[in-house]
Amino acid sequence: MMRRFLVASILVTSSFFAGMVLTGRMRSADEARAASPVPAKTPQQPSAAAPVIAGGLPDLSSIASRAIPSVMNITSLNVVRQQNSPFASDPLFRYFFGDDAYAPRNRMSQSLGSGVAVSNDGYILTNNHVVGSINAQVSIVMADKRELKAKIIGVDEWTDLALLKIEARGLPVLPWGDSSKLKVAEWVLAIGNPYQLNQTVTLGIVSALGRNIGANLYEDFIQTDAAINPGNSGGALINARGELIGINTAIFSETGGYQGIGFAVPSNLARHVMDDLLKFGEVQRGTIPGISIANLTTQIAEELGAPNTRGALVNQISQRSDAFAAGLRGGDIIITFNSRTVDDAAALMRMLADSKVGTAARLEILRESRRLEVTVPVTRSRSTRAR
Repeated sequence: MMRRFLVASILVTSSFFAGMVLTGRMRSADEARAASPVPAKTPQQPSAAAPVIAGGLPDLSSIASRAIPSVMNITSLNVVRQQNSPFASDPLFRYFFGDDAYAPRNRMSQSLGSGVAVSNDGYILTNNHVVGSINAQVSIVMADKRELKAKIIGVDEWTDLALLKIEARGLPVLPWGDSSKLKVAEWVLAIGNPYQLNQTVTLGIVSALGRNIGANLYEDFIQTDAAINPGNSGGALINARGELIGINTAIFSETGGYQGIGFAVPSNLARHVMDDLLKFGEVQRGTIPGISIANLTTQIAEELGAPNTRGALVNQISQRSDAFAAGLRGGDIIITFNSRTVDDAAALMRMLADSKVGTAARLEILRESRRLEVTVPVTRSRSTRAR
């Protein structure tokens, strides 16, 4: 049977969707809201490797007990516009029954997930799909059962991350880990609130690195087999030294539940997003306006005279764009970006996004089997602001 990836928010109902599932949960209730400031720097404590117990397995109990208080439960309320009748959009139906009888009504939708304290003065990192919208009303339940209202500092749809702020001091905070140093088969713990079972800890390994699953515009996921389920979204992925190395975000599932394939946003990316949201209220990214890019297939590569499917295809280009003026054309295959090899469209998107706005990108392209070079200006990409 063909499997397919499906990315969607998890609804708190009796059934779940198959495919790629964002690990938040939702149901109905009441109201919505948002805001912004700057966190005190949290001292980074040296981390020690976990002791080894009989059989060669690590004893992660002390690390888990220190990390659990840093992970909290998040509830978000959003206003959802809903049709009262499946025929409400039918002009004939509206002619006979009028526009008002079955007009759309507002209802409240509740999203449930997890969050991680990233500063001791109240900043919380979670997923954008847990928050739902920048106008949501968000509350946080701490490990000690306190419930506090949260302000939304900013959201980033590209990476599915959001930064919140609560009025609290002395929060237990996990030290940041360097996700670039992660290795496949390294032990990790996932901590979150699956199915509202607060402060749940699961153990697994890093299954793969640099995954692109088609869920977000900017992806560089850590794949893990630590059990991640609906409600784990925004929770912590930590290493055997107790360092935060990822924010749990999605699962691949044919049932809506755990199947051994989970995905987390790497800590280095999460930290960069958090810093930009604090400093600018949005994540500043580069882009080349006026072009559309796509992955190469074997058939298209053959038709365009490319030796393989490596690179990013310029699918469409506006003739009024700076890229067109610089010499880029539809059908060109971008094979390097500032001397870095471009494997596919997702890799090019990441390189572009990480580029400094106002600079120029040097692109090596393949056109009709000939290698050419063009220099294209990088401009700011539009992001979602909290205000």
